[in-house]
Amino acid sequence: MPVSLEIAQQTAETFQAAAEAIRRMPLRHGNLVLLDETNADDVLITADLHGNRTNYHRILEIAALDEHPRRHVVFQEVCHGGPAYPGGVGGCMSHLMLEDIAELTLRYPERVHFLMSNHELAELTDHPIAKGGKMLNLLFRTGLQAMYGEGAETVRGAYLDFLGSLPIGLRIAEQVLVLHSLPKECDQRPFQRALFEREITPADCECGGALSLLVWGRDFRQENVDAFAVQSGAELFITGHEPCRHGFAAPNTRQVVLDCCGSQGHYMLLPVRSGLTQGDLLEAVLPLHSERPSGEEGLGIGQVDSVSAKVKR
Repeated sequence: MPVSLEIAQQTAETFQAAAEAIRRMPLRHGNLVLLDETNADDVLITADLHGNRTNYHRILEIAALDEHPRRHVVFQEVCHGGPAYPGGVGGCMSHLMLEDIAELTLRYPERVHFLMSNHELAELTDHPIAKGGKMLNLLFRTGLQAMYGEGAETVRGAYLDFLGSLPIGLRIAEQVLVLHSLPKECDQRPFQRALFEREITPADCECGGALSLLVWGRDFRQENVDAFAVQSGAELFITGHEPCRHGFAAPNTRQVVLDCCGSQGHYMLLPVRSGLTQGDLLEAVLPLHSERPSGEEGLGIGQVDSVSAKVKR
């Protein structure tokens, strides 16, 4: 049975307040959040969650934000996945994690950073995503309807405003960029760095637009990341988007990929300082639940567990 219209309205107001807090964040410059030693000690970076509540709660436990007042946390890609509503409804419950992130943003408005990802952009633009023979957007909408009934459209309008407020990325001490992904073929079609600074337009969000290319890209070639480094003004990149068998990978000399979806999920607890190297980034990668796989198989340069030809995440 759906909740009352009053609760639906309260949820919508939470999304709206969180969107306003994100847009007014003092550390935000254009579409990037800027961290350095003056405003942060360290940052806990996570990647794709897709409704995995066990991993989400473990991240909060590790972050211990009340105990570390200069720690920041990065979230990305919470929509689509995780448990479904029981009783034959079948709707995706990941909208509840989206609400949790909005509430967390209000509780720690300067220190919780939710980055634009391809599944959030798909919700924002109503771009269909199919996986395992299921339409993820439709399941998400069905779950919202199961919870809010007549108030579902009110909540949906508010969460779209929230998604539209999200920053694209987070820059650490100028040299490190945390993004959901990197655009493909930057060595042939240069990335528009102005996207980090200017207002995002509907054209940017459409297929082939600058933002869509950024959050959907899968191109781990050294030539591509080297070109993106020149175009973005950064030296190192921390991304999600790609499934990793062991929870993380280093596909080239500039990039570390994190995956927080499953039991092998990994995160990064990175000190905020200048002079970071890729080795520093890899040293900061830790398992959410268990020890690192013996031998660190699959973690070498150029060894991403690439299933992108079979699965769109």
